[in-house]
Amino acid sequence: MNHRHLLPNEIDLLVDGEAGFGVAPLRAHVEQCDACRAELEQAREIAAFLEQVPHFAPSIGFADRVMAEVPVFVPWHVAARDSVMRWVPQSRPLRVVAAAVATSIAGLVTLGTLWVLAQGDVMVFAAGAMGDRIRDTIGLALRDAAVALLGEGFVAAIGQIGTVGVGIAAAAFLITAAGAVAGLRAIAVSGRSRS
Repeated sequence: MNHRHLLPNEIDLLVDGEAGFGVAPLRAHVEQCDACRAELEQAREIAAFLEQVPHFAPSIGFADRVMAEVPVFVPWHVAARDSVMRWVPQSRPLRVVAAAVATSIAGLVTLGTLWVLAQGDVMVFAAGAMGDRIRDTIGLALRDAAVALLGEGFVAAIGQIGTVGVGIAAAAFLITAAGAVAGLRAIAVSGRSRS
């Protein structure tokens, strides 16, 4: 044989009494190798002991208790079907009534949807008017907040310079703030390096 000792699966073949052309070299190796022979004898003793151990059956409900602890994956469509089935009445007359109510509700929703789609121009006009109203309300609220925080003169000045002027002023403020932060940081670093 090309390997020194038998592998566990090869010893199992000999313990089980397997037959075949691959088993003869294993038997020949066991006759020559004391270590493998001892391991084979030990495996046979364990197999004989296990045969003498009394066989027992699990208690009633054992499988149910084990399976209650096993998390079971339920596909979404099965879970949805089970959820719907909990709401479906069990008696035939109640199922007929439930189907009639569900059909009526579905018909009313369909008719309402078709009516809304048919009134597209009205809906577009209403949405535009609502959008204008919301935009005006938000603009007035922001103007009132700016007047309360900064004063009427400041808000009037912003109105005169326009959005371009406000953008330039905001950019100048951000550049100045970034320069101040960089300067303070440089002072802090140079103060630490002197220490």
